[in-house]
Amino acid sequence: FTHKLSGLRDRWFVFDSALVILIVLETWVMTSILFVIGDGGFAGNMAVLRVARVLRLCRMARMARLLREVPELLILIKGMIAAARSVFFTLCLLAIILYIFGIAFTQMVGKIMVDEFGTVLTSMHTLLLDGTLLDGAGDVVRSITSHHPGIAGSLYVCMFYIFILLGALTVMNMLIGVICEVVN
Repeated sequence: FTHKLSGLRDRWFVFDSALVILIVLETWVMTSILFVIGDGGFAGNMAVLRVARVLRLCRMARMARLLREVPELLILIKGMIAAARSVFFTLCLLAIILYIFGIAFTQMVGKIMVDEFGTVLTSMHTLLLDGTLLDGAGDVVRSITSHHPGIAGSLYVCMFYIFILLGALTVMNMLIGVICEVVN
C-alpha cells in the first residue's frame, strides 16, 4: 500500500488484523491479568474468548482464493484424492513385502546382526530405509558380507538385492505410475 490507511480498505487485511489483535489479547494480555489477579473464577469467564480461536480457522478461507488463482494446484490436489485408493493398496503391498522379508532376514541373520535385523520390526525398518528408500543399501550389503563370509553371505546379499528389486524398483515405480496415470 502506498498510503498506510489504504490498508483498511482491504477486507482480508482488516480480518487478519482483527485476528492478530484477538490472539494477542487472549495469549498475552489476558494471561498476564489472570496471573496478577490469580482468581480461578475469572478464568471460567475466559471460555467466551476461546470462541475467538475458531475465527482463526477462517483464515483457511484464503486457500480458496489461492486455488482460484493457481488452477494447477487444484489439479494436483484432485489427482492426489483420485489416486488415494490406489496409493493405499500399493503401500499395503509394500508393507506385506516388508513383513515377509523382515521375517526372513530376522530368521537368517538376526542373531549375528542384532542392530539391523534383531527383531522383525527392526528388520522391517532397516529394509524400508536401506532397501526401499535406498538410504544405505551399500552399507547393509557390506555389513552382511563382513558378518557372513562365503556362500551364506552371498545368498543373503542376493536375497537383499531381490528385496531391492521388489520393494524399491517395482513397487515404488508402480506407486509413481499410479499417481502419474491418475493425474493425466
